[in-house]
Order: sequence, then C-alpha cells, then structure tokens
Amino acid sequence: MNIKNAGFSTRLIHAGEIDDAFGSAVVPIYQTSTFKFKNAQHGADCFSGKSDGYIYTRIGNPTINALEQAIASLENGFGGIAVSSGMAAVSTIFMALLGKDQHMIGTSSVYGPSRGVMERDFSRFGVESSWVNTANLEEIKAAIKPNTKLIYVETPSNPTMELTDIEATAKLAKQHGIILVVDNTFSTPHLQKPLDLGADVVFHSVTKFINGHADVVGGIIVAKEETIYKQIRQTMIYMGCNMDPHQAFLVHRGVKTLAIRVERGQENAMKVAKYLENHPKVDWIKYPGLESHPQHELAKKQMTGFSTMISFGVKGGLQAGKTVMDNVQMALLAVSLGGVESLIQHPASMTHAGMSKEAKLAANITDDLVRFSVGIENVEDIIADLDQALAKI
Repeated sequence: MNIKNAGFSTRLIHAGEIDDAFGSAVVPIYQTSTFKFKNAQHGADCFSGKSDGYIYTRIGNPTINALEQAIASLENGFGGIAVSSGMAAVSTIFMALLGKDQHMIGTSSVYGPSRGVMERDFSRFGVESSWVNTANLEEIKAAIKPNTKLIYVETPSNPTMELTDIEATAKLAKQHGIILVVDNTFSTPHLQKPLDLGADVVFHSVTKFINGHADVVGGIIVAKEETIYKQIRQTMIYMGCNMDPHQAFLVHRGVKTLAIRVERGQENAMKVAKYLENHPKVDWIKYPGLESHPQHELAKKQMTGFSTMISFGVKGGLQAGKTVMDNVQMALLAVSLGGVESLIQHPASMTHAGMSKEAKLAANITDDLVRFSVGIENVEDIIADLDQALAKI
C-alpha cells in the first residue's frame, strides 16, 4: 500500500514494514553485529554505496532501519536516524551542525542536560550558545549573531510548558540562513509536525511517548531534506551512538499504540488540569489545553491536541510541593514522562538540577514547580490520588 497517503494511525501500524524470507507479521530482531556479503564485489559495492546492502549494525540494521522509516513517515521527513538515547540525539545534532566559533540559540527552559552538554562540553571546543525565552520571537531576533548557525527549540518546553511559534521561528531562521531544530518529545508527531511548519530537523527522546512503556531508553532524529540527513547520519556513525536492534524492536512495537495512548492520556490530562486549576491549595497551573494558558491560541494553531504534561505550583512553595510528591500513592515519584503510568517530579532539584540558580530563575523554573505526566489510568483514580496528597499540606 501507499503508506505516504495513508492516515496517521494506519502509518503507525504499517510504516516501516519489511518483507523477510519467512513472511513475519512484525519486523524481526536482527540481533547481529555484522552482515555477510555475497562475494567480494558485493562487499565493495556496499561500502562504496553502489549497493544498499547492510554492512555493520553501527552503520545500519534492518530492525533499526524499519523504525527509522516509520518515524520519518510520521514526521513527514526525508529519513530517520535512531540513536541510543534522547541525549545521544541532542549531542549528535550539535556535533553534526555546529563547529568552532559558531553560535546557537536555545530555549532557556529546555530539558536540563540538553543545555548542560552545550554549556559544559561543546563550549570547550569553541561553540557559543545563547539561551532565551523562545516563546518571545523578539528575544530570538535579538540573540541572532553573524555566526549563528542553529536555533534549537523545545515546544512545549520542559518543564515550564511554554510554546514557541514554530512557523514564525522557521521564517526568521530562513531569513538568516539558520537551521531550525525542534525537540518534539512532549507533543509527538501525533499532535505536532514541526517539519510541516518549516523546521529543518525534528527529534524525540523515544524513551517517552514514542515507546510509551518506560522500559526503553532511545532517541531518534528526522531531517526534512537529504543533505542534512546525510550530514547527521554520518556523524552518528562516527560517534557510534546507534540504537540497538532489540531497542528498536521494542520502540517499533510501542509506537503502534501511540495515538490511542496519547489520546487517552490527554483526555485524562484535561480533567486533571481543570481539577488542579480549581483546587484551593494550587497557586498556579500551566497546561496548553486550558484557556488560562497564555499561549492557548497558539497551541490550538500549531498542535492538534494538548498532550499529557502539566506543570503546577502549590501554595506553600517547595515544602508544600514535597508534601504532595511524598504522599502520592498511585503516581510514581520518578523522572521521565510519556508512559502509560502517571509520574510526578520536582524539576528544580531533579531533571534541571545541573542548571545554576540564576539560569533556572531566568527560565522560570521555580522551586515551587511540580511537573506531572498524566498516565492512562482511570482519571478518577488519578484525581483521587492527587486529592489525598494535596489534603496533607
């Protein structure tokens, strides 16, 4: 069938399918480090690119390639590059697209290690970075320098739930010949397609929604055009941060249920958000699906749903937040997100602990901020769990 013109849920199930010798209904796990050639000439042709045969799993593998094709199809991109973790995706992108004396602009409230690896490691090799509130296009404009080569945004941002206007940022980037990269982990291609809005590269920590079952760590990068795809893929091969075939098998299995998981989770999230918004012990809440979110209209414009991530603060600050986190009974006190189970955590002391106090404050990552990843449990049970925890403040 023509997968390109199929509906999204159909592509979730069938994109990346391959025909193997035994007619497997699902892509098999090709758990091999190397592949044998038919003869010496075939081997030479594979290495020279005259043949598309497989050589070595770090370079390519049928199981991994099936997942790469699937996610590229979902994001409407040229090709996918599966890697060992979300941070491997971030590092590969930085390594491939930035060099000495070049500059990048990033979302200030981005996932902590994504900023940390640039400020601590890539800076040692002469790469400059500026971290701004990319929800404000004027701040991006003001940060552009003659040597700016990359704009890197996360939308919605982790954990402040602020949105960047992808289409407007893409137009600005193209005016200056800058590559736009979007971390689409929070939204997934089911709810947001950055490449369709003008971005050049999109990536995910597939550890989260794409896999969806909190049992795999992985990342994937999708490029809109062939040139950038080849540039990033070659860097991945040299860095050796490819995904493992068994990882790819599990992620490909998980992605088939992405739509129904996200839809159930965000249905729950809207009810949880409304409950929290009206709770007397909740000081503030950020969820793009609420009309009270300052960028609710932008969310409706560039997203087809509001996902499952909520940030909120309770009256009484950090100590009150700790009381809530220490007393939930069903939700897990754990980092990560996007699984079938509800998770709660404190970004300032956990996922973003590596940022300086000044950087956290500038990015609106306050001590009272609690991040909640709403799962697909019965929503009545989720709310009851939060209710009894909040009652203990």
